Amino acid sequence: MKKLISSLVLAASSFSVLAADMPNGADNFFKSDKVTVQKVTFKNQYRINVAGNLFIPNNMYRNRMNPAIIVGHPMGAVKEQSSNLYAAKMAEQGFVTLSLDLSFWGESDGQHRNMAAPEIFSEDFSAAVDFLGTSQFVDRNRIGVLGICGSGSFVISAAKIDPRMKAIATVSMYDMGAASRHALNHSQTLEQRKKIIAEAAEQRYVEFAGGETRYTGGTVHELKDDTHPIQREFFDFYRTPRGEFTPGGSSPALTTHPTLSSNVKFMNFYPFNDIETISPRPMLFITGDSAHSREFSEDAYKRAGQPKELLIVPGAGHVDLYDRVNLIPFDKLASFFQGNLK
Repeated sequence: MKKLISSLVLAASSFSVLAADMPNGADNFFKSDKVTVQKVTFKNQYRINVAGNLFIPNNMYRNRMNPAIIVGHPMGAVKEQSSNLYAAKMAEQGFVTLSLDLSFWGESDGQHRNMAAPEIFSEDFSAAVDFLGTSQFVDRNRIGVLGICGSGSFVISAAKIDPRMKAIATVSMYDMGAASRHALNHSQTLEQRKKIIAEAAEQRYVEFAGGETRYTGGTVHELKDDTHPIQREFFDFYRTPRGEFTPGGSSPALTTHPTLSSNVKFMNFYPFNDIETISPRPMLFITGDSAHSREFSEDAYKRAGQPKELLIVPGAGHVDLYDRVNLIPFDKLASFFQGNLK
């Protein structure tokens, strides 16, 4: 089976990608002296322990009920990659924020590790609402969600059936269903899709019989002369000190790579179907003007009901909005949540 990311990047030759420039505002591991961080765990409805980092503004009044935001990391990443940064920045604006590891990833439980399980990922966000909504200092009627990359599609999926999510924002969103079925720019044929599905199905026999787990997708571990620009973009984040992070119990060889047998579950994932039913809860879609993933935010915006907004960030590619603080519109996110979590 060709790696999913290979299918995606080969399909995207028509997209311009900003050259890797690590020092240009990159601050993935940002720490704030205005915020206190504590590790938390809570169970989802599948009884999986979900791990998170709770960010509490130092000047917050704990005897009041405060607004909160849940932040989801890119697909294949963990909370230490991009989502902690966003959570810290939003906490500086006065929100209680929670960055979480999706089930089977990072510090959250679940076996096999690195599984793709979109229904469970969406449930993780609802479980995070359960957790925050029963806190003594969070107003359960003022909880928003923010999904980065693949988590953008997971928070939309969750919000469709969880009205407790009062405001929904996405950044550099990937529709993980469409990306798996069609690749970028609808370049993957039905025959190619069926070949991927067949290989994953055969791999289930191997793993059921106790054989070796195989992995797919993710980011390459070395650059070659013919490495595609989109893979170079991901490499510059995931394989350099800019954003590399290996959770305990994993290894650098496995980070970002979902299991081959589970990754096809995304082909049954349709997060944008019925997205209009989220209305009248507000939605904000943020993407870069040169992001290879821009098509997904534009598609979601077109389908969504009112109120909605699409913000296209000049000079930004897909991964730029993971951690380049000089490009990420934190002020816009703050005003969106402040205005809609009153």
